[in-house]
Amino acid sequence: MYTVLGATGHIGSVITKALLDKGEKVRVVGRHTGRLQPFVEKGAEAFVADVTDAQALANAFSDSRAAFLMIPPSPTSLDYRADQELASDAISAAVKSSGLQYSVNLSSIGAQAANGAGPISGLYNSEKKLNALDKLNVLHLRPAYFFENHLLASGMIQMMGIYAGALKPDLRIPMISTTDIGVYAAERLLKLDFNGKQTRELLGERDLNMSEVATLISRALNKIDLRYVQFSYDQVEQVMLQMDTPAKTAACFIEMLHGFNTGICVGLEPRTAGNTTPTKIESFILEAFVPAYQAKAVSA
Repeated sequence: MYTVLGATGHIGSVITKALLDKGEKVRVVGRHTGRLQPFVEKGAEAFVADVTDAQALANAFSDSRAAFLMIPPSPTSLDYRADQELASDAISAAVKSSGLQYSVNLSSIGAQAANGAGPISGLYNSEKKLNALDKLNVLHLRPAYFFENHLLASGMIQMMGIYAGALKPDLRIPMISTTDIGVYAAERLLKLDFNGKQTRELLGERDLNMSEVATLISRALNKIDLRYVQFSYDQVEQVMLQMDTPAKTAACFIEMLHGFNTGICVGLEPRTAGNTTPTKIESFILEAFVPAYQAKAVSA
């Protein structure tokens, strides 16, 4: 039996499908029964629990060969960092009381930063809590900046004709598909070829900067004038507040963006075949970004 937290998300759903396709028993954990039902129809066992409920999570981990651990994102949280601590406290307590021996834990590139990295510093704390559990063998996955983050720009491009954000336009950072993260995590869960406390960065197919991404999007949308524009941190924070992001949570994500720009949120591993994943940003744009953009255009 494998237990998967965040089973309905971009990464957890890929892991769950991969494990089920291999004929494994899978316990899918989520907050809503209805969203878990498609996995139940494919043979999974549904378990409804909140990630801040240590006792429920301990029950979910019971009799598991291994588990995929993660703190589900909650952009509407009134205090993102405080909620991260509640979740990581509960997850680590549940792992300890259940006797779970193996886990793959979703962290992030830059999670070596104890401070100054917004939600990524919360993942630093999560790693430390799991590392303190003597009997747990844990592999912390530290993936790069998600391709899926670019989907947030589709509405902006339609309304303003630009792709704007706080990241520096020429800052080259690794970017990755969440599908590739899920595939990699599933492989390691099936093999359980790690011991003790380990980390592995996942760096995507190549490093990119925001100007390059905007150029690739412009070609796919046939919008030759589309370009990336760097906004100030205050401008981006105001946009987030206008979109009803709570103030503390907005400030937390601004800190993360500042961390990328200043080198706080940076990888430690050199790029190798082992931490390079296959999906190209061009494929993601054609298969995910363009359809999302077109769907918004139709509904507008």
